[in-house]
Parts: sequence; C-alpha cells; structure tokens
Amino acid sequence: MLNYQDVATAFDLNHAAKKMLSGSVEQLNACYECCDRHAEADSEKVAIYWQGKDGRKVQYTFSQLKKWSSQFANFLKSQGVQRGDRVSGLLPRTPELLVVILAAWRIGAVYQPLFTAFGPKAIEHRVQLAKSKLVITDVGNRHKLDEVEHCPQIVTVADLDGLGVQAKDLNFWDVLNTQAEQCELVMQNIQAPFLLMFTSGTTGAAKPLEVPLKALIAFGNYMQDAIGLEPEDNFWNIADPGWAYGLYYGITGPLLLGHAIIFYEGGFSIDSLCQIVNDYQVNNLAGAPTAYRMMMAADQAQMETLKGKFRVVSSAGEPLNPEVFRWFKQVLDAPIFDHYGQTEVGMVVCNHHGLAHEVRAGAAGFASPGYRVAVIDDQGNELAANTPGILAVDIEQSPMMWFGGYKESRKSPFLKHYYLTGDTAELNDDGSMSFVGRSDDVITTSGYRIGPFDVESALLEHDTVIEAAVVGVPDPERTEIVKAFVILAEGSQPSDELAEQLSQFVKKRLSAHAYPRQVKFVTELPKTPSGKIQRFLLRNQEIAKQQAAIN
Repeated sequence: MLNYQDVATAFDLNHAAKKMLSGSVEQLNACYECCDRHAEADSEKVAIYWQGKDGRKVQYTFSQLKKWSSQFANFLKSQGVQRGDRVSGLLPRTPELLVVILAAWRIGAVYQPLFTAFGPKAIEHRVQLAKSKLVITDVGNRHKLDEVEHCPQIVTVADLDGLGVQAKDLNFWDVLNTQAEQCELVMQNIQAPFLLMFTSGTTGAAKPLEVPLKALIAFGNYMQDAIGLEPEDNFWNIADPGWAYGLYYGITGPLLLGHAIIFYEGGFSIDSLCQIVNDYQVNNLAGAPTAYRMMMAADQAQMETLKGKFRVVSSAGEPLNPEVFRWFKQVLDAPIFDHYGQTEVGMVVCNHHGLAHEVRAGAAGFASPGYRVAVIDDQGNELAANTPGILAVDIEQSPMMWFGGYKESRKSPFLKHYYLTGDTAELNDDGSMSFVGRSDDVITTSGYRIGPFDVESALLEHDTVIEAAVVGVPDPERTEIVKAFVILAEGSQPSDELAEQLSQFVKKRLSAHAYPRQVKFVTELPKTPSGKIQRFLLRNQEIAKQQAAIN
C-alpha cells in the first residue's frame, strides 16, 4: 500500500492524465475511455452484472455496450443531437441507462441525470434549464412527463411484453435496432463538459453545473486511492446513479478503470443486500450511512452471515458516527472509512483505503491527491488548527480542481482563490479534516441533499398554503428529516389530515425523498427586516425541543 504523503506531495496532473486516460488532453472521448478501449482489449470482458426487480440476472460485456451505444448515438444524431447538446435520462438501474449515457458521450453530447424518485416539478425544472433535446425513460416513470411543460421528445423503454410506449413516443429498442453499429467518436478538449448536474441550494431552485472531461482523472483516482478498488475486487456502489455519488463513482469511475459494475434495479433492503453480496461475492462496498445504519438495526444473526465478506467499505454523503466504525469492526470484521465531497467538486477529503495513513476517529480524512483544502474565515483568511471555519478548496494549489462555477446563479461560490464548500470544518493537528456541520440550510436526509426552496415552492402550490418554511430536524436514522412550518390561507383549518395531505402532495409533485415528514401549522415565520425567512431560528428551536425532551 502506497504512503499517502508520498502520493499527495508528488502529484502531477499530466502524469495522472497519462496514467488514467488513453487519450490526450486535447483529444478525449468519455465513451472511448469508459467503454470502447476495454472492449477492444477483451471482447468478452464483463461491464455490468445486472439483476432485475423480478430476480432475473444478466451480464453484459463492454463489446455489447459499444455496439448498442454506437447504434443509439446514430439515432441521437438523426434527431439533431450534436456536440454539447443535453440528453436527459429518467431511468432506473438498467442496461438501457448505460447505453444512453455512453451514446451521448460518444458524439460529444452531455448527459443529464434525472432521479427516478423525482416528481414532475423537479423534472421540469431540470429539463427546461438543461434545454434537453431528448428525455429517455421507462414505462414506470413515463407518466411523470405528462405534467412537464414543453417536454422534449420522449423515448420510452418498453416493458418485457413490448408494451407501454405511448403513440407520440419513440420506442427505445425499435429506434436503436434501425441504426448502424458503427459511430465515429467525437474527440474533445479536456475542458469540454460531458455531464450536467444539478445541486440543491438555499436561496433558489437547484442550480446546474457542468462537469468537464478533466473530472475523469479525479473520478479514477478516487476509485483507486479512496475506494481502494483492485482489479480482482467485486465492487458494488449502492448509491443511485440519479445523484452524483452513484453516477460519478458507481458508473463512470469503475468503467473508466475497466471494472465491472453491479446494477440492482430494486430498492435497497437488508434482504437484497445479503443476496447481492453473497451471489456476486461483493468484497468492496460503497454507499451512504443510511444503509449502514439499517444494517446495524437489522437482525444481527442475519448480519453475522456477512462477517468477513468485505475487504473494505466506504461511506459518503454525511458524517459517520463512531458507533458505525465499532459495529463494522466487531460484527463484520471490516474497515469502514468516511469520505467527504460535493456534486461540485467530487470527493476532496477522504480516508483512503488505497493509501496508507493514520485514520483519526471522527475525521473525514485528508485532502485527496491533487487538492489542497483549507479552513478559512468569511474574509478568506486561513485559520489555525482546531478552529471552526469554512471548508474551502485552494484553487491555486489544486491542479485536480475541475469545477468552474454554476451555469445559472448570481451568487459566486468563490472567494479570492478559494472555492467555498459552504460547510463548516476544523483542521486537525495531523492535517486531517473534521466535519463540523452545514453552514447553510441544505438538508441532508438519508444521504440526499435537499434544498428547502424546492420543498417550500411545492407546498405553495397547494391551495391551502400561503407561506411555508422548511428545515432539517435531527433524526437518529436519517441524519435529518424534513419539517415544514406552514401558514394556511384564510378559511383553511389545521388538522392531522391536512398535514398528511400536504406531505403527500409534495411527495407526488417533487420527489419520493424530498417531502416533509412533519408539518406544523403556524401563524407567522421568523424573518429578517428585508423579509427573508430565518430558517436557522426554526431549526434551533426544534433542536432545543429535542434536547429538552431528552433531559
């Protein structure tokens, strides 16, 4: 195992690019890097181990993905999709999702993910801002697009019987099978975008940001250094590819390294976890603390059947509590390491499985090679160790930094030569970072980041609501749950039934995870003199109530 300090201090971007990529910084294609070159090296090399919700199991090779992505890329070109155009995918973890992503990359287009738990409002916001040329979905999610205004052309993956495609839609496999099996790769500069992501904020709707091809190097390095992915590993990232961690490190990173991925179409459960781990001999696992807390709460006899199965386990999305470390060691005999990152920059602070260093309890780890992180104050001055401040990336000394700003935002995330994460951290004496908390109002629940603005906007669409504020309330299982404070319109009466109605209204319109699990009816909301809602006062009020109840 390499020493962390040696790798970090010796980092060179050009060397990293040559080691990770086959193309040059001026002539690069993500589809070739993540698919074609592996198919050319071994025509039988497996790219996906897929299991459907009904238990069906199929494996697909890089060669098959190369053929299908070439055919679908030719179809995209026939629809006028060109270099830089956006293609949106509203698909579960199916082979078709991989075909769509690779096809877009093949012709220099940009893939834009849509989480399958999103409702029409969340989908509409992203598709319209992305100016997507096409949306590809399946029968199970197709109905959501009926409520999306100015929705682009829809391509639907039919069900097993070939049914479910509406008359105005195109049938995925029908249009694919009419196309030639060869499609020329579009080569681009390393700064060209290949993904369009959206990230939640506190002062507006989710903001779009472009991910350039340069990020491929960072994704690959994270897989090797932090995940500790080895060629003989059986790797499973349980995160959904509709979000950054699942797309960056559940699809792109492993395929870049020529490593097979496991796609399970069903939802996460303890039974499915045990089945997947045992059937596919998973020994390298990655996911969010929510899944790990579910494991801790499960039948311990069932969990003990997994003892010794995992060589390494990685966690991202929210800080791990100390008892999680202890439980994994005692029950599963597996090391679990905490990682910190964001959609904007990827994973920048990690405890590394692939690089030897001291692991400090409660610390998110050390800066990933190619990055320098610092803790600064509001004026951009670096703070001494053990002093809470804003966790920032020093751009001038971070050759691996690829984020250049949001596409639709008036507020800059940069101060001097720093990128501000918006999170509070402390620099420890040994150079590691400890996450302190969020310095904004973004809610972290079950590993998902939720912007309160989106939930508030959905609530305001209900006829009975005239004003709303949404905060995260601490929860032992989900880290936080969404709580809404609602002012009702005149003539509307608060009730438990109305509270449940509002929760379900948001769940349907916005997302299966971004809805208020608690609703409180109030007559006024705390505001600044300029009229801005002071969510932190509501959040502090709820925390005080919880502490009082404990005492």
